[in-house]
Amino acid sequence: MPRIAIVTDSTCDRGPAALAALGVTMVPLKVHFGDETFRDWTDLTPEAFYPRLRAAAQLPTTSQPTPGEFAEVYQRLADEGAEGIVSIHLSAKLSGTCESAIMAASTAPVPVRVVDTAFVSCGMDFAIDAACTVRDADGYLDAVEKAAAESASRTELFFVLDTLDYLVKGGRAGRAQGLAAALLNIKPVLQVTGGVIEPFKKSKGTAKAIREMAEHVADRSKKLGPLRIVVVHAVAQNLADELSNAIRSAGTEIATLSCDEIGSVIGTHVGPRAVGVAYAPAG
Repeated sequence: MPRIAIVTDSTCDRGPAALAALGVTMVPLKVHFGDETFRDWTDLTPEAFYPRLRAAAQLPTTSQPTPGEFAEVYQRLADEGAEGIVSIHLSAKLSGTCESAIMAASTAPVPVRVVDTAFVSCGMDFAIDAACTVRDADGYLDAVEKAAAESASRTELFFVLDTLDYLVKGGRAGRAQGLAAALLNIKPVLQVTGGVIEPFKKSKGTAKAIREMAEHVADRSKKLGPLRIVVVHAVAQNLADELSNAIRSAGTEIATLSCDEIGSVIGTHVGPRAVGVAYAPAG
């Protein structure tokens, strides 16, 4: 049977230990504080990152892995016996990570299929899980790639930020720029759709934004059936708990519900106290 390796990048916000338990290789993006460079989730945990972000006089910058870094990983996996590789990454419209992976794939010693999930953070989870399921059933390269791509196509992701400042300064706001009116405590609910960040609706305060996200998830479950749900947060466990409880209270049909933290690369753009939810049909 073929041995297919699965690669992803650190912006899935699963963390190295969780990905290693799945048998998935993680290639980290980087965060730069001035002259200092840290590998996301490897050199810098969320617990260490957010206090530093709050104290920084200047917003850190982020960068994608180089083609050479992907090439090293692909070569190592081939040397370890992989006959093919499925490489699953964040939206190509938000990062050059997919481009680096594609460049490395062109010279890899085994076939590499690069999957653009069109999402970030927990929105990538379902594609990774689907790929692992087919791989573990001894699926061939085409089947593993197809499972990841189809799962990504059925995923939806929504989030609310404490402030849009980080998203705007980091150049990722898109059409969401200018949505928030801080003096009126307006909190925009944003969505990732078509690989970019778009406004979904405006809410008066974080509590209402969380409630409206939860009600939307519940409505979607009525149409899609039981959902696999992942809630993420940026050092805001209380908000993650509030959102998880609101999703349950709204009558959502839940297959699974888990919670993850947002790492330093995504955290650079969303800032502290961001909270979001991604979901996909369980069937």
